[in-house]
Amino acid sequence: MKKLYILAGLVAGLLGVTSCDDYLDRTPDDKTTEQQVFTRYDKVESLVTDLYAHAKYAQHPLIYFNHFSLSSISDECSASSHEGAIPHQFHTGNYGPSQGMPSGSSAGQYWDDLYSTIRSSNIILEGVEKYNTPDNPQDGRTGDLKRRIGEVYFLRGYLHLLLIRSYGEAVYVDHVINPGDDMTFEKESFHSMVEKICADADSAYNRVDSWNGGQYFGRVDKGACLGLKAMARWLAATPLWNGGELPNDNRLFKSEYGYDQKRWESARDAAKAVLECTKEDGSLRYKLYETYAEDDFRDVDGKADTNNKKVQQRLWQMMFDMNAIQDEWVWFVTKDKDTGWSGDVLPPSQGGHARQRPLQEQVDEYEYIGPDGYGYPVYCNHAEKDGYDDGNPYEGIQRDPRLYRDIRYHGSWYGGNQLNTAEGNDAVAGSYLDQASHTGYYLRKFYKDGWDRGHGGHTINGPAIWRLPEFIYIYCEAVNTLSGPNEEIYNLINKVRARSFMAPMPPAAKSDKELMQEYIQRERRVELFYENNRYWVSRLYLQPGDYSTTTNVKATEWPYPKDLRQSHGMKPVEDPNGKIEVNGKKYRMERFVVEDNRVFTAPKSYLWPIMQEELKRCPSLVQNPGW
Repeated sequence: MKKLYILAGLVAGLLGVTSCDDYLDRTPDDKTTEQQVFTRYDKVESLVTDLYAHAKYAQHPLIYFNHFSLSSISDECSASSHEGAIPHQFHTGNYGPSQGMPSGSSAGQYWDDLYSTIRSSNIILEGVEKYNTPDNPQDGRTGDLKRRIGEVYFLRGYLHLLLIRSYGEAVYVDHVINPGDDMTFEKESFHSMVEKICADADSAYNRVDSWNGGQYFGRVDKGACLGLKAMARWLAATPLWNGGELPNDNRLFKSEYGYDQKRWESARDAAKAVLECTKEDGSLRYKLYETYAEDDFRDVDGKADTNNKKVQQRLWQMMFDMNAIQDEWVWFVTKDKDTGWSGDVLPPSQGGHARQRPLQEQVDEYEYIGPDGYGYPVYCNHAEKDGYDDGNPYEGIQRDPRLYRDIRYHGSWYGGNQLNTAEGNDAVAGSYLDQASHTGYYLRKFYKDGWDRGHGGHTINGPAIWRLPEFIYIYCEAVNTLSGPNEEIYNLINKVRARSFMAPMPPAAKSDKELMQEYIQRERRVELFYENNRYWVSRLYLQPGDYSTTTNVKATEWPYPKDLRQSHGMKPVEDPNGKIEVNGKKYRMERFVVEDNRVFTAPKSYLWPIMQEELKRCPSLVQNPGW
């Protein structure tokens, strides 16, 4: 009789299996058979739990590349040389179909990893149907099997979403494929894939509960299903797949990627469904977290004023308070890292090595609050007149409070101590090979004020994979794209800003479509900083810009082009007339070029390559453009 291996990693890759009975013939000690598994609810539930683990790890929030965040290969951050300098392998283009992806970077997010986990989902769905798996025998849990099936449909669609986000055109696999079967797989168009993802989301929606609490919290609910549809529809509406032009475009279905307004209509409707999602009692499923007042700056121990009244308690609690997670997070992983992550974040003076190091490109996106009470970018044409001084950019003028929550800069306060990047262990380093930051900045987001390596144990929650603001931005952008700005979307964006104690957009945004789009994109970048968002957005919106750009822009030539080839930082320069005082010395800030040697080549850098070994196994597949 065929045997079923039910432990983690039970399946081989879609195209890498070598024996017809491979997944069934691997027998654990208890020699559990396929029939014994699928005729017992508890065994099936274990398979679903394992599927959750693999699917969530494939979008591992804080360490997407097993050791580094996706931020480290976007224009949000540079990175250190730890763990084989994975981000710098991406920066220099040291990956490809033959050589593979950077060593040590796999966490389940690549082509073969995703198809392996997709195969797991199909094994579960077909096994349950074949053996007519019974429902949960536990008293009061009628319908649990139906819920588990719904969750598997969601996870299958979600895994395909991760696949097309990275690779574009691919194969939608909705059944178990074994060696000996027809291996003539051909890519489908991006939009065909999106339709099938949405169909799986609908299948899941019809089976899962509207909300899960208690021990079931974190399982797929109806809101997550709506979120999956909204994300898929938004990807399909963005320029990469809806009207944008690529040089030397040889995508198989490029004729389908001309602009179609209906794609934005679908994105609008799908995002609105998330915003209007309700629980069984009719109350809204999602709402913004607004606990704690604007003047509450207490840290993790309840101490006051250890951060110079710059980081309100609400801003870090929104990433940890279970009320925030329950009310605002649509799809998520909790307890992602623990105390060990301190070394990835803290500066050397606190026992860390700053694995991710924010760039000036990101810092510039945090607006200032003008004398008129509205928010403006520091690079707008009236910023200097309003009081912005690039030599005193952080506290010389009131900036978006999210800046102080997200970034540690020269002169900033944390746990009662002031950061000094001019001298000492934390001074601006010469390169990514050094322990100290070579950009002049240190990461702060997701870190409770007051944590350090000697503070005791702590657990890092999140970030969310998707949370409410992301769907607000999709809805507002869709409305703005289709009919221009209006009072509704102006108020929605400002509500997210106000939650972080940030000033509203200027009224001009209500009547200027282009200006509103700029604010939406900047809001997306600031609110979702370090949440595995920016890397994909820059590509979806073809932001690398001029394809002929090959040299670094001078540090003084800002705002910097969003071409993903540039890296800049900020260093303190001792100056008797400087307005930043640290340890009794006065400084002014000065921009500089960070030598990351970044390469971005269109069209190949927009999508990841399919490995050559996969193409050999399945010659009917076609490599992605430029590879």
